[in-house]
This record gives sequence, C-alpha cells and structure tokens, in this order.
Amino acid sequence: MKFQPSIVKFSIALTTILLVVGLINGILSIITFMNKETRKVGCGFYLLGTSITTLLIVIIFALKFSILIIAQITYITNQSFLKFQCYSIDFLLRTCLIIDQWLNACVAIERAYTLIKRTSFDKKKSIQRAKYIIVAIILLAIGTTIHDPIHRRLLYEDSNNNDDDDDDNGQRIWCIVTYSTSLQTYNMVMNIFHFFAPFIINIISSITIIIMATRQRTTVQTNEPYRKLLYEQLREHNHLLIGPVILVILALPRLIISVISTCMNSVSDSWLFLIGYFISLLPPMLTFVVFVLPYRLYKKEFYETVRRYRKSIQSRLRPAL
Repeated sequence: MKFQPSIVKFSIALTTILLVVGLINGILSIITFMNKETRKVGCGFYLLGTSITTLLIVIIFALKFSILIIAQITYITNQSFLKFQCYSIDFLLRTCLIIDQWLNACVAIERAYTLIKRTSFDKKKSIQRAKYIIVAIILLAIGTTIHDPIHRRLLYEDSNNNDDDDDDNGQRIWCIVTYSTSLQTYNMVMNIFHFFAPFIINIISSITIIIMATRQRTTVQTNEPYRKLLYEQLREHNHLLIGPVILVILALPRLIISVISTCMNSVSDSWLFLIGYFISLLPPMLTFVVFVLPYRLYKKEFYETVRRYRKSIQSRLRPAL
C-alpha cells in the first residue's frame, strides 16, 4: 500500500469516509423509520425503504471498491468469483440508486396528496398503496437495468510497466460493459429518465405543497394579501425546493459519466472521473439530514427511539454490574 499511486490512496481514504458517513446515516434513518409512529401513513414506508436502500448502496459500493483494489494489487485468480462480482455488483449498485431516487419522489407525491385530500385522506389505503408502489419501483428498476449484467465481461490487460512478462502480477483485470448502438441509446434514455423524472416529480410536488398550504392560510388569514402568504410559505417550506435541487446537482456527475461512456486516457481524466463519481454518491448519504432533521415529528421520534434504546441497554447492564 505504501508504494501505491496517490489516486489509489486518495480513493481508499475517501471510500472509508463515505462508508463511515453512509453507515451512520443509514443506521440513524432506519432507527427513525422503524418506529411505528413514523409509519402511520405511506410516507413512512417510503422513507424506511429509502433508508434501507441507502445503507445497501454504501455497503455495495465499499464492497465494489475493495474488490477492485484487491484485484489490482494481489491479482485474484478465482474466475468464478471475479465473474460473479462483475455481473452483480454494478447491477445491484445501479438498481439501488434508481430505487432510492424513485422512493424520494414517492415521498414528495405522498406529502402533496396528503395536503390535497386533507380530512378525506385514508391512512390505511395510503399504507397499502405504498407497499404495492415499493414493489413496483423495485421491479421497474430491475427491469430497466437487467441488460447491464448480461453485457458485462472481464477484460485482462497486460501491464507494460516492468520487463518481466511472465509475472502474473503484471496483468490487470477490469469489469467492462459493451453495448450495441441501439442498446447504448436505450441505456442512455433510461439513465436520463431515472435521473430527471424523480427530480421533476419532486419539484412539482413541492410547488403543489406550497400552493396548497398558501390557499389554506388564505381561508384563515383573510385580510392578508395572497402574495404575502405565498412568500411566507416559500420561506417555511424552502427546504422542499432546495433539497431536490442540491441532490440532483450532486448526482449529476454520475449521469454525465454514464452518458459519456468513454475510457480514461490520462491521469487528469482519472481524477476527474473519480471525483465526479464520489460526489454523485453523496445524495444517498444525506437521507437523515434531508428527511429527518427538518421535520419535528421525525426528529422527535428519533430522539424518543434513541432514549428507549438507551434505557433498554442500561437496564440490561445494571444486573451485570
């Protein structure tokens, strides 16, 4: 490890940081949404789903990176293992990222729908509907990415950095995907669709929530001008608009990399792709910050759950002491 290139050392350090942050984010989010009080409507199930998905994303990414580094440093010879990880890991990572984006969109839709229906909102139907939609999202994500593992293969590259051609350690192994022109077009369209469709849904739902909240205020504060009430609601719910915009900007490098689909021809290209890829993985690691901290109910239930866990642990430790 001491003699590895700086880009490898940087990648290991950054992956470790992302793994720690991602695990903390995922565990805290799951702790919050495992609470029954946060799952009285469908929105809580979507958020529990996205919490589990973000935890899986972190674990799968760390596993992918670890295998990549080990394969390049020690030269893994188990062909079955190499093929399995090549076919499965990138497919699972991509599928989880798509599921996460659509679950976030479902949260926004559910909140807007709740505000529109108001007193006629049926909580039981909302929960039942959420379960069916989550299954549908999983099937959609798998169905639109199943072509990826089918067209993956291992590429063995001979390293010319040393003169010992008989040294197996001079051979590098890469997992690559090769598409036909038509399939590449389909893949690009699917990437763009899964990227922008949830974002547009988030923005439309957020605007709907702000407008509906303003209209409700006009029935109570009849003397206040509509524009003033709208401005107040914009200030109160600005996180609904700012959140999706920040998340889509952070995830944009992943879309660009997937659309470009080119080989890295220089060290500067490697750094550019690497930094862009790491940045694009930040949105799934912000679940707790985006969906828990801004909301009093979720934040309150999180603190209550932590307090219960603490009391439970203390009560178990006392007899031992």
